[in-house]
Amino acid sequence: MSLDEAATKPHEELAATLADGMEAVNLLIRERMASENAPRIPEVTAHLVEAGGKRLRPMLVLAAARMCGYPGPYDVHLAATVEFIHTATLLHDDVVDESRQRRGRPTANLLWDNKSSVLVGDYLFARAFQLMVEPGSLRVLSILSNAAATIAEGEVLQLSAAQDLRTGEDTYLRIVRGKTAALFSAATEAGGVIAGAPEAQVQALFDYGDALGIAFQIVDDLLDYQGDASATGKNVGDDFRERKLTLPVIKAVAQADEAERAFWQRTIEKGRQDEGDLEHAISLLHKHDALDATRQDALDWAARARAAMDTLPDSELRRMLSDLADYVVARIN
Repeated sequence: MSLDEAATKPHEELAATLADGMEAVNLLIRERMASENAPRIPEVTAHLVEAGGKRLRPMLVLAAARMCGYPGPYDVHLAATVEFIHTATLLHDDVVDESRQRRGRPTANLLWDNKSSVLVGDYLFARAFQLMVEPGSLRVLSILSNAAATIAEGEVLQLSAAQDLRTGEDTYLRIVRGKTAALFSAATEAGGVIAGAPEAQVQALFDYGDALGIAFQIVDDLLDYQGDASATGKNVGDDFRERKLTLPVIKAVAQADEAERAFWQRTIEKGRQDEGDLEHAISLLHKHDALDATRQDALDWAARARAAMDTLPDSELRRMLSDLADYVVARIN
Protein backbone atom coordinates (compact mmCIF):
# COMPACT_ATOMS: atom_id res chain seq x y z
CA MET A 1 0.00 0.00 0.00
CA SER A 2 1.41 3.39 -0.98
CA LEU A 3 0.17 6.62 0.52
CA ASP A 4 -1.15 7.77 -2.82
CA GLU A 5 -3.09 4.54 -3.33
CA ALA A 6 -4.81 4.68 0.05
CA ALA A 7 -8.17 6.41 -0.47
CA THR A 8 -8.59 6.81 3.26
CA LYS A 9 -5.35 6.62 5.21
CA PRO A 10 -5.48 4.41 8.33
CA HIS A 11 -4.85 7.25 10.76
CA GLU A 12 -7.69 9.22 9.12
CA GLU A 13 -10.03 6.23 9.39
CA LEU A 14 -9.03 5.84 13.02
CA ALA A 15 -9.59 9.56 13.64
CA ALA A 16 -13.07 9.36 12.10
CA THR A 17 -13.99 6.32 14.19
CA LEU A 18 -12.72 7.98 17.37
CA ALA A 19 -13.99 11.47 16.49
CA ASP A 20 -16.18 11.87 19.57
CA GLY A 21 -13.40 10.77 21.90
CA MET A 22 -10.79 12.93 20.18
CA GLU A 23 -13.08 15.95 20.40
CA ALA A 24 -13.26 15.39 24.15
CA VAL A 25 -9.46 14.99 24.27
CA ASN A 26 -8.94 18.25 22.38
CA LEU A 27 -11.34 20.10 24.69
CA LEU A 28 -9.51 18.75 27.72
CA ILE A 29 -6.13 19.70 26.26
CA ARG A 30 -7.26 23.27 25.62
CA GLU A 31 -8.74 23.47 29.11
CA ARG A 32 -5.64 22.14 30.86
CA MET A 33 -3.06 24.09 28.87
CA ALA A 34 -4.67 27.36 29.97
CA SER A 35 -2.92 29.56 32.52
CA GLU A 36 -4.32 32.76 33.99
CA ASN A 37 -0.98 33.78 35.45
CA ALA A 38 1.31 33.06 32.51
CA PRO A 39 -0.35 33.73 29.13
CA ARG A 40 2.78 32.65 27.29
CA ILE A 41 2.03 29.04 28.29
CA PRO A 42 -1.10 28.66 26.12
CA GLU A 43 0.55 30.72 23.36
CA VAL A 44 3.56 28.41 23.09
CA THR A 45 1.54 25.24 23.64
CA ALA A 46 -1.11 26.15 21.09
CA HIS A 47 1.57 26.83 18.47
CA LEU A 48 2.71 23.21 18.70
CA VAL A 49 -0.48 21.38 19.72
CA GLU A 50 -2.48 22.96 16.90
CA ALA A 51 0.23 22.58 14.26
CA GLY A 52 -1.57 19.78 12.46
CA GLY A 53 0.00 16.66 13.97
CA LYS A 54 -1.80 13.36 13.48
CA ARG A 55 -2.34 12.85 17.25
CA LEU A 56 -1.38 9.20 16.91
CA ARG A 57 -0.51 8.71 20.57
CA PRO A 58 -3.83 9.87 22.07
CA MET A 59 -5.69 7.91 19.39
CA LEU A 60 -3.78 4.80 20.42
CA VAL A 61 -5.03 5.21 24.00
CA LEU A 62 -8.65 5.58 22.88
CA ALA A 63 -8.43 2.75 20.36
CA ALA A 64 -6.87 0.32 22.84
CA ALA A 65 -9.40 1.15 25.56
CA ARG A 66 -12.41 0.90 23.25
CA MET A 67 -11.15 -2.28 21.62
CA CYS A 68 -11.12 -3.81 25.11
CA GLY A 69 -14.67 -2.63 25.83
CA TYR A 70 -14.01 0.43 28.00
CA PRO A 71 -16.98 2.87 28.03
CA GLY A 72 -15.02 5.86 29.42
CA PRO A 73 -14.51 8.47 30.69
CA TYR A 74 -10.88 8.23 31.83
CA ASP A 75 -9.45 7.09 28.51
CA VAL A 76 -9.85 10.75 27.51
CA HIS A 77 -7.69 11.86 30.45
CA LEU A 78 -5.01 9.32 29.57
CA ALA A 79 -5.08 10.35 25.91
CA ALA A 80 -4.58 14.00 26.89
CA THR A 81 -1.78 12.90 29.22
CA VAL A 82 0.24 11.23 26.48
CA GLU A 83 -0.26 14.21 24.16
CA PHE A 84 1.02 16.57 26.87
CA ILE A 85 4.05 14.37 27.49
CA HIS A 86 4.71 14.19 23.76
CA THR A 87 4.37 17.96 23.31
CA ALA A 88 6.65 18.64 26.28
CA THR A 89 9.37 16.40 24.83
CA LEU A 90 9.10 18.14 21.43
CA LEU A 91 9.59 21.54 23.06
CA HIS A 92 12.65 20.28 24.91
CA ASP A 93 14.02 18.42 21.87
CA ASP A 94 13.89 21.51 19.68
CA VAL A 95 15.95 23.41 22.24
CA VAL A 96 18.51 20.61 22.57
CA ASP A 97 18.75 20.18 18.79
CA GLU A 98 18.62 23.94 18.10
CA SER A 99 15.89 23.16 15.58
CA ARG A 100 14.29 25.89 13.52
CA GLN A 101 11.42 23.98 11.92
CA ARG A 102 8.86 21.39 13.03
CA ARG A 103 5.89 20.16 10.97
CA GLY A 104 6.79 22.77 8.38
CA ARG A 105 6.51 25.68 10.84
CA PRO A 106 9.04 27.68 12.87
CA THR A 107 9.78 26.04 16.21
CA ALA A 108 8.66 27.59 19.49
CA ASN A 109 12.25 28.24 20.55
CA LEU A 110 12.74 30.25 17.36
CA LEU A 111 9.50 32.25 17.70
CA TRP A 112 9.93 32.86 21.43
CA ASP A 113 13.16 31.68 23.07
CA ASN A 114 14.81 28.65 24.62
CA LYS A 115 13.79 29.59 28.14
CA SER A 116 10.11 29.76 27.21
CA SER A 117 10.27 26.40 25.42
CA VAL A 118 11.93 24.63 28.34
CA LEU A 119 9.66 26.13 31.00
CA VAL A 120 6.46 25.56 29.04
CA GLY A 121 7.59 21.98 28.45
CA ASP A 122 8.03 21.62 32.22
CA TYR A 123 4.52 23.00 32.74
CA LEU A 124 3.08 20.43 30.34
CA PHE A 125 4.87 17.60 32.14
CA ALA A 126 3.30 18.84 35.39
CA ARG A 127 -0.13 18.98 33.76
CA ALA A 128 0.39 15.46 32.43
CA PHE A 129 1.05 14.15 35.93
CA GLN A 130 -2.07 15.88 37.23
CA LEU A 131 -4.12 14.23 34.49
CA MET A 132 -2.70 10.73 34.92
CA VAL A 133 -3.60 10.75 38.62
CA GLU A 134 -7.28 11.48 38.02
CA PRO A 135 -8.35 7.96 36.89
CA GLY A 136 -7.25 6.70 40.32
CA SER A 137 -5.29 3.72 38.95
CA LEU A 138 -1.87 3.14 40.48
CA ARG A 139 -0.95 0.81 37.63
CA VAL A 140 -1.79 3.39 34.98
CA LEU A 141 0.14 5.99 36.96
CA SER A 142 3.12 3.63 37.08
CA ILE A 143 2.95 2.96 33.32
CA LEU A 144 2.83 6.62 32.32
CA SER A 145 5.28 7.94 34.90
CA ASN A 146 7.76 5.21 33.97
CA ALA A 147 7.33 6.18 30.32
CA ALA A 148 8.13 9.82 31.12
CA ALA A 149 11.31 8.76 32.91
CA THR A 150 12.25 6.36 30.10
CA ILE A 151 11.83 9.10 27.49
CA ALA A 152 14.19 11.40 29.40
CA GLU A 153 16.67 8.55 29.84
CA GLY A 154 16.58 7.81 26.11
CA GLU A 155 17.24 11.45 25.25
CA VAL A 156 20.24 11.61 27.61
CA LEU A 157 21.61 8.35 26.20
CA GLN A 158 21.30 9.83 22.72
CA LEU A 159 23.33 12.87 23.82
CA SER A 160 26.27 10.69 24.76
CA ALA A 161 25.95 8.14 21.95
CA ALA A 162 24.75 10.10 18.92
CA GLN A 163 28.21 11.39 17.93
CA ASP A 164 30.23 8.34 18.95
CA LEU A 165 31.07 6.07 16.01
CA ARG A 166 31.34 3.15 18.45
CA THR A 167 27.57 3.32 18.89
CA GLY A 168 26.03 0.13 17.55
CA GLU A 169 22.55 -1.01 16.64
CA ASP A 170 21.84 -2.33 20.15
CA THR A 171 22.45 1.12 21.64
CA TYR A 172 20.42 2.74 18.87
CA LEU A 173 17.51 0.44 19.70
CA ARG A 174 17.74 1.38 23.40
CA ILE A 175 17.63 5.05 22.44
CA VAL A 176 14.63 4.56 20.15
CA ARG A 177 12.80 2.47 22.72
CA GLY A 178 13.34 5.31 25.16
CA LYS A 179 12.71 8.48 23.23
CA THR A 180 9.93 7.23 20.90
CA ALA A 181 8.56 3.74 21.50
CA ALA A 182 8.10 4.18 25.27
CA LEU A 183 5.20 6.58 24.78
CA PHE A 184 3.59 4.46 22.04
CA SER A 185 3.68 1.34 24.22
CA ALA A 186 2.55 3.27 27.32
CA ALA A 187 -0.42 4.63 25.34
CA THR A 188 -1.63 1.23 24.19
CA GLU A 189 -0.83 -0.54 27.46
CA ALA A 190 -2.58 2.12 29.56
CA GLY A 191 -5.64 1.87 27.33
CA GLY A 192 -5.85 -1.86 27.97
CA VAL A 193 -5.28 -1.49 31.70
CA ILE A 194 -7.95 1.21 32.18
CA ALA A 195 -10.36 -1.12 30.35
CA GLY A 196 -9.58 -3.99 32.72
CA ALA A 197 -8.41 -6.21 29.85
CA PRO A 198 -6.91 -9.66 30.56
CA GLU A 199 -3.14 -9.68 31.06
CA ALA A 200 -2.49 -11.42 27.74
CA GLN A 201 -4.30 -8.62 25.91
CA VAL A 202 -2.51 -5.92 27.89
CA GLN A 203 0.83 -7.53 26.97
CA ALA A 204 -0.20 -7.72 23.31
CA LEU A 205 -1.13 -4.04 23.35
CA PHE A 206 2.24 -3.17 24.90
CA ASP A 207 4.07 -5.26 22.28
CA TYR A 208 2.11 -3.58 19.50
CA GLY A 209 2.90 -0.07 20.74
CA ASP A 210 6.57 -0.92 21.27
CA ALA A 211 7.02 -2.35 17.76
CA LEU A 212 4.98 0.43 16.15
CA GLY A 213 7.04 3.11 17.90
CA ILE A 214 10.33 1.53 16.83
CA ALA A 215 9.14 1.23 13.22
CA PHE A 216 7.93 4.84 13.34
CA GLN A 217 11.32 6.16 14.49
CA ILE A 218 13.34 4.05 12.06
CA VAL A 219 11.19 5.39 9.21
CA ASP A 220 11.68 8.94 10.49
CA ASP A 221 15.45 8.45 10.53
CA LEU A 222 15.37 6.95 7.04
CA LEU A 223 13.28 9.79 5.63
CA ASP A 224 15.90 12.24 6.86
CA TYR A 225 18.14 10.96 4.07
CA GLN A 226 15.59 10.24 1.34
CA GLY A 227 12.37 12.06 2.25
CA ASP A 228 10.44 14.94 0.72
CA ALA A 229 10.84 18.07 2.86
CA SER A 230 7.38 19.34 1.87
CA ALA A 231 5.82 16.10 3.13
CA THR A 232 7.95 15.49 6.23
CA GLY A 233 8.15 19.09 7.46
CA LYS A 234 11.92 18.80 7.93
CA ASN A 235 14.84 19.34 5.61
CA VAL A 236 16.65 16.35 4.11
CA GLY A 237 19.91 15.88 5.97
CA ASP A 238 18.91 17.57 9.23
CA ASP A 239 20.14 14.57 11.24
CA PHE A 240 23.47 14.68 9.40
CA ARG A 241 23.87 18.41 10.00
CA GLU A 242 22.97 17.89 13.68
CA ARG A 243 25.55 15.06 13.83
CA LYS A 244 23.03 12.41 14.85
CA LEU A 245 24.25 8.86 14.44
CA THR A 246 21.01 7.25 13.29
CA LEU A 247 20.49 3.72 11.99
CA PRO A 248 21.41 4.29 8.31
CA VAL A 249 24.75 5.83 9.31
CA ILE A 250 25.41 3.17 11.96
CA LYS A 251 24.98 0.51 9.26
CA ALA A 252 27.29 2.36 6.85
CA VAL A 253 29.95 2.96 9.51
CA ALA A 254 29.98 -0.76 10.34
CA GLN A 255 31.08 -1.45 6.74
CA ALA A 256 33.30 1.60 6.24
CA ASP A 257 36.86 1.37 4.99
CA GLU A 258 39.59 3.58 6.46
CA ALA A 259 38.86 6.60 4.25
CA GLU A 260 35.12 6.35 4.82
CA ARG A 261 35.57 6.06 8.57
CA ALA A 262 37.74 9.18 8.51
CA PHE A 263 34.91 10.98 6.70
CA TRP A 264 32.39 9.96 9.36
CA GLN A 265 34.80 10.95 12.13
CA ARG A 266 35.25 14.40 10.63
CA THR A 267 31.60 15.08 9.91
CA ILE A 268 29.82 13.32 12.80
CA GLU A 269 32.30 13.06 15.67
CA LYS A 270 34.20 16.30 15.11
CA GLY A 271 31.41 18.24 13.40
CA ARG A 272 33.56 19.67 10.61
CA GLN A 273 31.21 19.64 7.64
CA ASP A 274 31.92 21.15 4.24
CA GLU A 275 29.83 21.77 1.15
CA GLY A 276 29.05 18.49 -0.57
CA ASP A 277 29.47 16.36 2.56
CA LEU A 278 25.76 15.53 2.79
CA GLU A 279 25.74 14.30 -0.80
CA HIS A 280 28.85 12.19 -0.11
CA ALA A 281 27.25 10.77 3.05
CA ILE A 282 24.17 9.74 1.06
CA SER A 283 26.37 8.14 -1.59
CA LEU A 284 28.08 6.06 1.12
CA LEU A 285 24.69 4.99 2.48
CA HIS A 286 23.76 3.78 -1.00
CA LYS A 287 27.14 2.12 -1.53
CA HIS A 288 26.69 -0.08 1.53
CA ASP A 289 22.92 -0.61 1.03
CA ALA A 290 22.37 1.03 4.42
CA LEU A 291 19.12 2.67 3.35
CA ASP A 292 17.66 -0.58 2.03
CA ALA A 293 18.74 -2.43 5.18
CA THR A 294 17.20 0.26 7.36
CA ARG A 295 13.98 0.06 5.35
CA GLN A 296 13.87 -3.70 5.91
CA ASP A 297 14.31 -3.22 9.66
CA ALA A 298 11.33 -0.85 9.67
CA LEU A 299 9.24 -3.38 7.75
CA ASP A 300 10.22 -6.12 10.21
CA TRP A 301 9.14 -4.04 13.22
CA ALA A 302 5.86 -3.17 11.51
CA ALA A 303 5.29 -6.90 10.96
CA ARG A 304 5.87 -7.48 14.69
CA ALA A 305 3.26 -4.85 15.47
CA ARG A 306 0.73 -6.56 13.19
CA ALA A 307 1.52 -9.95 14.74
CA ALA A 308 0.81 -8.55 18.22
CA MET A 309 -2.59 -7.34 17.01
CA ASP A 310 -3.40 -10.81 15.70
CA THR A 311 -3.57 -12.11 19.27
CA LEU A 312 -6.42 -9.71 20.18
CA PRO A 313 -10.15 -10.31 19.53
CA ASP A 314 -11.19 -9.50 15.97
CA SER A 315 -12.76 -6.06 15.53
CA GLU A 316 -12.73 -3.06 13.21
CA LEU A 317 -10.44 -1.19 15.61
CA ARG A 318 -7.99 -4.10 15.58
CA ARG A 319 -7.96 -3.98 11.78
CA MET A 320 -7.34 -0.23 11.82
CA LEU A 321 -4.41 -0.58 14.22
CA SER A 322 -2.96 -3.34 12.06
CA ASP A 323 -3.36 -1.14 8.97
CA LEU A 324 -1.69 1.70 10.89
CA ALA A 325 1.46 -0.40 11.20
CA ASP A 326 1.47 -0.78 7.42
CA TYR A 327 0.86 2.95 6.97
CA VAL A 328 3.82 3.94 9.15
CA VAL A 329 6.21 2.12 6.81
CA ALA A 330 4.27 2.97 3.64
CA ARG A 331 5.92 6.41 3.88
CA ILE A 332 9.15 4.80 2.63
CA ASN A 333 7.68 2.72 -0.20
